[in-house]
Amino acid sequence: MSEQSSFLVFSGTATKYLAEKICQSLGCPLGQLQITKFSDGEFAVSYEESIRGRDVFLVQSTFPNSDNLMELLLMIDAAKRASAKTINAVIPYFGWARQDRKDKPRVSIGAKLIADLLSVAGVNRVITMDLHADQIQGFFNVPVDHLYASGVILPYLQSLHLEDLVIASPDVGGSKRANTYAKYLGCPLVLCNKTRARANVVASMQIIGDVKDKNVVIIDDMVDTAGTITKAADLMKEAGAKSVRACASHCVMSDPASERVQESALEEIVFTDSIPYAHRCAKVKQISVADMFAESIRRLLHNESISSLYLV
Repeated sequence: MSEQSSFLVFSGTATKYLAEKICQSLGCPLGQLQITKFSDGEFAVSYEESIRGRDVFLVQSTFPNSDNLMELLLMIDAAKRASAKTINAVIPYFGWARQDRKDKPRVSIGAKLIADLLSVAGVNRVITMDLHADQIQGFFNVPVDHLYASGVILPYLQSLHLEDLVIASPDVGGSKRANTYAKYLGCPLVLCNKTRARANVVASMQIIGDVKDKNVVIIDDMVDTAGTITKAADLMKEAGAKSVRACASHCVMSDPASERVQESALEEIVFTDSIPYAHRCAKVKQISVADMFAESIRRLLHNESISSLYLV
């Protein structure tokens, strides 16, 4: 069996655009998979080619709605029952990752539940990118290859040749991520201290550090309603920043995020294409991570190191 025929790449409905780019980078066709929808909202998954004895890679991000997760679970189950050699879930955006601990009494830990569901379905390995919290890897009892969007975002930032650069974190929780960018680029770090009134609503925010006459880049893992990141950008501009940009791994961008970004002091906001972005916003730019995921798959098949892919 040739190397190309020893593995197959399949995609769920929502992440087909990225799976096609990954296959193009790998030089292989996208596998034939049929998802049949029923009138009551149920659906069924069937592979339209033999996967017996093959290393199968299933590309599907689990962003809302929950059908995307259910599709992935059914794809894993079908592959297990069709005697695939290994089943590898490629999840560029791992949903429910914000529910990684009990932050108040009587709440679920959604990230752990999703990890358990994937394991019970029969997954052998998970490849994902920029989890909301690194410790989520420990929720799995199978290997997790945790990729970093810095591999595509850092080269983009370097291509801008910004002088007086400052890296900023929109909250204290993201300081570790922002600090790795600042160290790599050899520039200062600025923090934003925020308090929330409730989920997705920022009550107050203060800047810790100097942004006057600086080109600021805010680093985050995801942007949902864009309330935090736009408020931070407006505050920094008011504090005398020369320009404010933002870079985030995952483009969740729930309404009214696009309008907020468009009306904010942000010059641009850069995402990867782990989640498709359907809205129109002139300030939003997406960089593809298809080559990075394709290279990870290639290295897995050759039993080579994946950690050497990481810039930071």
